[in-house]
Amino acid sequence: MRHTTIQGQRGMSLFGMLFLAIAISFVGLVVVRVLPTINEYLTIEKAVKKVLDENPGSIPSIRTAFDRQKDIEYSISSISGSDLEITQQGDKTTVSYAYEREVPLIEPVFLLIKYQGSHTH
Repeated sequence: MRHTTIQGQRGMSLFGMLFLAIAISFVGLVVVRVLPTINEYLTIEKAVKKVLDENPGSIPSIRTAFDRQKDIEYSISSISGSDLEITQQGDKTTVSYAYEREVPLIEPVFLLIKYQGSHTH
């Protein structure tokens, strides 16, 4: 007597592999498109901290110092010194900022990303 066992197929079908490839490609596209905006946000944070660490004093001088940093850091294009919200209470200075970036994915689809930050010195 011969004993035969039926084993089910294991692995992924062609349709499954195609779906996985499309999903990975889409995630890769989003990451590649979003990374420059994250880099810009981190650069803005660094610039604001540097301006506050230099203790520029008045609100106009903070805006001017940020614009100088913006000229040095080529990746900042979303905001300028005039977009900063600056409050001074006693010896504490708070600089806040908020902006939006639209990232084109696949025409006509865009991804809207909202960034905001605040630093006190």
